[in-house]
Amino acid sequence: MSGDGRGADKDMATVPEGGPLRDAFGAGTVMAQAVRAARDLVACVEAHPGLFCSDALDATTCNALACANAFAAAGVDAPRTRILNRTALWLFGLDWLVDHKAAAREEIEDINRRVLAVLDGADPAPGDELTPFLAEIRDELAASPAFPALRTAWREDLVRVLEAGLREWEWKTAAASGDRGRLPSLDGYLANADNIGSAWVNLSHWIALADPATIANLEPLREVNREVQKALRLLNDLATYERDLAWGDLNAIMLDTDRAGVSARIDEIIRYCRRLLGPLRDPCPDGTAYLERQLGFNIAFYGVSDYWGSP
Repeated sequence: MSGDGRGADKDMATVPEGGPLRDAFGAGTVMAQAVRAARDLVACVEAHPGLFCSDALDATTCNALACANAFAAAGVDAPRTRILNRTALWLFGLDWLVDHKAAAREEIEDINRRVLAVLDGADPAPGDELTPFLAEIRDELAASPAFPALRTAWREDLVRVLEAGLREWEWKTAAASGDRGRLPSLDGYLANADNIGSAWVNLSHWIALADPATIANLEPLREVNREVQKALRLLNDLATYERDLAWGDLNAIMLDTDRAGVSARIDEIIRYCRRLLGPLRDPCPDGTAYLERQLGFNIAFYGVSDYWGSP
């Protein structure tokens, strides 16, 4: 039954026709792929101990990412979600270095310089803990037939992540110094949602899959992708407000709004996303379903937990 050749039909029990058994069968299928993906992410963490050395990046992060991506990409087996999972994990390492380790703007500028060099084909610098894993992702993604035409878009989206990370670090630093006049409005904060990088992760996934219908409709999908990213940013903020206070991170609730205002804005964004996705469902079923499942999963997930491990 699985797309990688493991477990032929003759080795499987009969698929239930409907009802709770069928629902459970579908959930079990997704979770089986999530378990396999989580093992790969744990191996990545072990292979890059200098990058994933914080207690906040532990098995919880690997398992949560694998589950979220398996449900969003339901029907895609674990080997074909490697890029999706690995780009998401790499971003957690980047986020930790920028948000929690960097003590000066110059440190972040140096991180961004090293990332861009590897993005453009350079080898990682000796002793660099961040970019070797990115180089592995870059080289694997380059094997996709969709990569040559979309390499520029892939680079542009990661540049947006880097610029947004620096911008948010500046806001956070201003808030810590008591200079709240430099903090953005909620609109300005959402305009910087590339800080979480989900749009780049999703683009990486679509390039890796090289689904013709998705690639043919990529530009309108990318528009929705950025709106979904805004919703995920705010869902994360609702879930992690207490953690952000403890860690000194910026959160939408610290700006010109409150929890009710953030929730209302999430609802508004989701309605807008569904309007944008409507015309894409027929010509691009896989890409639209992926974004809707990503939204649905995270609405439920962030209502209970978040992706970080122990502080």
